Amino acid sequence: MKSHDLIIIGGGPAGLAAAISAREAGVEDILILERDRELGGILNQCIHNGFGLHTFKEELTGPEYAARFIEKAAALSIPYLLETMVMDISSDRVVTAMNRKQGYFTLQAKAIILAMGCRERARGALNIPGYRPAGIYSAGTAQRLVNIEGFMPGKEVVILGSGDIGLIMARRLTLEGAKVKVVAELMPYSGGLKRNIVQCLDDFGIPLKLSHTVIDIEGKERVEAVTIAEVGPDRNPIPGTEERYTCDTLLLSCGLIPENELSRAATVELSRITSGPVVNESLETNIDGIFACGNVLHVHDLVDYVSEEAAHAGRAAAAYINGNAVKGTHSIRILPKGGVRYTVPVEISPERMEDTLTLRFRVGDVYRNKSIGVYFGDKKVQSRKRQVMAPGEMEQVILKKEDLCSEPDLSEITVTIEEG
Repeated sequence: MKSHDLIIIGGGPAGLAAAISAREAGVEDILILERDRELGGILNQCIHNGFGLHTFKEELTGPEYAARFIEKAAALSIPYLLETMVMDISSDRVVTAMNRKQGYFTLQAKAIILAMGCRERARGALNIPGYRPAGIYSAGTAQRLVNIEGFMPGKEVVILGSGDIGLIMARRLTLEGAKVKVVAELMPYSGGLKRNIVQCLDDFGIPLKLSHTVIDIEGKERVEAVTIAEVGPDRNPIPGTEERYTCDTLLLSCGLIPENELSRAATVELSRITSGPVVNESLETNIDGIFACGNVLHVHDLVDYVSEEAAHAGRAAAAYINGNAVKGTHSIRILPKGGVRYTVPVEISPERMEDTLTLRFRVGDVYRNKSIGVYFGDKKVQSRKRQVMAPGEMEQVILKKEDLCSEPDLSEITVTIEEG
């Protein structure tokens, strides 16, 4: 069995940023395992712009953003295996993988960084009634068909779900000559960024119907029509609100799920809210030496934040491998309350922190003219007013190491939404 200091599962933006950060922190023996035929992950099919504004202070397309990291990894001579499927990770950090050249093989790692990304929620998880004809695609599959394979999925399109990929594909298909008739969203708010609603729907006159869902799909060989209806507070269709749209394609953009089958195999504790690993301030899971970052940890709205988080994971893994990781003696739990659905991380040890820690979270509803409050025990230490907060956009607060170290008896930090 070959051994490596650090094995990174996934060669997308998270895996690349983590590898570069770990190498710069002094880890020489790194191996990236990527199941696709090239590095870059999902960014390779995201040919629209809007990437890199935080990281590079300029606007890039997805492939351009990925290329920056691929080139840097190449300059640092970080090795990787492509078309390599990881089959299993054990709790003692043994990775089982396979590819065409080496067949079935195992690797022992001193540390592992999970960077597998996320997947789309499929039709089977949505319980949509009707036939199962051709012409039903996830938004990401349609994006790959159009942007990489050069195929148009259809000419008359209905989109269910207002996640960012669905919104971007509404614009993309329109630009390629298709007619996007409507975007229906089950929730009373959009699941995507506000800028994508404006740039991808409003600018092209595509209607967004909130609190609507698909109740019937017609067509045996190919989709012929889709019926949508308004839903009530219980999310059940309201009789008499049905609208029928003739179409040949239905795209599903109904949420992303962290890709955590391998994490489960390694007995990593997963959050019931995010479906991603539960991590501490070092992005380390409950399994010693296994770290997680990017969309496998929780679904991000900006790839710049993925890269920032992954760089943090790379530094933490390097400290672990090099024996420089500080043993934390004081653990503080983070409690999400008052509309905050979860936080990443969920607990922190001030001794192990860097000078600052970015605490990221999402809210559970649309809030207007409210504040984000941070409490050390019963003492309010931060309050930041926000005009609008929505589930589609990630929020964050910054915690300082010096503030936490000055509170030796602190056991809980509360993050909550409160009156502005």
